Amino acid sequence: MRLIDIESVEPGQHLGKTIFSANGTVLLSSGVQLTVFMISTLKRLGVTAIYIDDPQFRDVEIEDLLSEETKRAVINQMSETFEALRSGKEFSTKAISQTIDQLLDDVMRNSGVAVHLSDIRTADNAAYVHAMNVCMLSTLIGLNMGLNMIQLKELSIGALLHDIGKLNAPEIQEGRMHHAWRGFEMIKMKREFSLLIAHVAFQHHEAVDGTGLPRGITGDEIHPYAKIVAVANAYDNLLSRSESGRPMLPHEACEHLNALSGTKLDHEALTQFMRIVSIYPNGISVKLSNRKIGVVVGQHRGLPGRPVVRVLSREDEDNVDAKEIDLAQHPTLFIEAVLN
Repeated sequence: MRLIDIESVEPGQHLGKTIFSANGTVLLSSGVQLTVFMISTLKRLGVTAIYIDDPQFRDVEIEDLLSEETKRAVINQMSETFEALRSGKEFSTKAISQTIDQLLDDVMRNSGVAVHLSDIRTADNAAYVHAMNVCMLSTLIGLNMGLNMIQLKELSIGALLHDIGKLNAPEIQEGRMHHAWRGFEMIKMKREFSLLIAHVAFQHHEAVDGTGLPRGITGDEIHPYAKIVAVANAYDNLLSRSESGRPMLPHEACEHLNALSGTKLDHEALTQFMRIVSIYPNGISVKLSNRKIGVVVGQHRGLPGRPVVRVLSREDEDNVDAKEIDLAQHPTLFIEAVLN
């Protein structure tokens, strides 16, 4: 499996990873042979890159923290929650709690996986995939920081609903109320939820140096849950959009976040994040400092910048030699560039 730019996808290639629709159903299943119409539709939906099934990298697996069943459940739950709010109805706290239980089971079972956010975003599903990614990352950071199961569930629900205040809020655009205030007010009305869950929505845009929103609080005034979600939220936002107008690659986003440590973002939460994330995800093409070009095929948990890279070289017309270079064993060799 290999990640390639949507402009480089050709009809006849096979999709490597399932793409979900806005309500959690399958838009395109992994293994489907792509047609001109399918590729055009993906471009129209705002897809910029997809995983394809490449015979030379068929053994390369993209390890996921969440199962496809859980992803469908989370995306569908967020779709139902947002739709209820748009219609002026109450959302189901029980259904959200049950969905989070399913997510927590996956996270606990797969906690050793180096996280990469490989689910393809479309214009329709972007808000739900963002909520799922922030929830998943926050939960794993919290687990690494030693939170117990009650705390993890509070954190997970808060992370999933962190942007709920953005819905039906024309006054946000007018600058009269930050969406964090709205989210706090909406969640605190749900007596089934801890008030700490509401504070995640309230404080996830605060900065440890006091320059954040909506209240400009600092340091220990910000709840640890919100500090964790701030890191996960910032990272996922950079992967989907950035100040430059284009999505950042994982290694670029991590460099950007590291520069904010201790000022905008909490140092400990960011440290734990860096221990779980995959800076160079499996399937991505890279150029090494020895000028060789290859594809990342393996990871080392705790050494995100030193993956295993497979380099292909053609010996003759019929034979291709594949050599795997473990960067953890070659300290003088490094990734020079990520190739789109």
